[in-house]
Amino acid sequence: MKNIFSLKNKIIVITGGAGMLGLQHAIAVVEADGIPVLLDINEDSLNKVVLTLQKKYNIKSFGYKVDLTNEKDIIENSKLLIEKHSKIDGLINNAANNPQVRDKVNQKFSRLENFLISNWEQDIKVGLTGAFLCTKHYGTAIVKSLNKGTGVIINISSDLGLIGPDQRLYEEKGLSNEEQPKKPVSYSVVKSGLIGLTKYTSTYWPEKLRCNALCPGGVKLEQNDKFINDLTFRIPMNRMAKPGEYKGAIVFLLSDASSYMNGAILSIDGGRTAW
Repeated sequence: MKNIFSLKNKIIVITGGAGMLGLQHAIAVVEADGIPVLLDINEDSLNKVVLTLQKKYNIKSFGYKVDLTNEKDIIENSKLLIEKHSKIDGLINNAANNPQVRDKVNQKFSRLENFLISNWEQDIKVGLTGAFLCTKHYGTAIVKSLNKGTGVIINISSDLGLIGPDQRLYEEKGLSNEEQPKKPVSYSVVKSGLIGLTKYTSTYWPEKLRCNALCPGGVKLEQNDKFINDLTFRIPMNRMAKPGEYKGAIVFLLSDASSYMNGAILSIDGGRTAW
């Protein structure tokens, strides 16, 4: 059984590699003996993550500054990776904006009636168009460089790709209904769109590449106590996720352990979407 979870010598591209979940995905790949290739637009943060992985695990890891909204960047990087490694085994479409509920300049910006088209377009461009472009180019490179049926794409959706946000979580005392902050619409649309992209991709190269979506719940970081308490009340397991709790699912989805899993939507959210 141990062998089917191995990612030994597999080249796994991870977008949004400098972020919190990007780092955890990379650690999961490393711990399963794979080789993570991290992409991010934030070069300084990316270099720190790559250095951390190299020092802690004494392995090769690679980082490239890539703007996922620029198709030329993606084309050039996918060609570079094939030249360097002769193959790409997997892709994790992880990059996305996380639009904030509050903004110091415009306190009401997150409400649907106030949400700017520029914010909408940028969020869609990074989280959904970026995933499409990566699927288009890295996916094609995976299919062309591997043997039949061994390529994998994971799209990182969210529990909010399955359910609508409970806007009561963001309510603030002293504000009228028309002034209350909201979880921005673009986040739900991006995460739902990734599920659609997953289903499409899973039937496009079905004999050469598998594509599945992971829908994680919220990770406990530095949120305020009220938000944490209000959210955990809505989760059957009565807690948020720890940062590393999705690593097992990542290895499972990338490895031969899930060799017959294609077009699936894997929800790991403490049971929140079961209610």
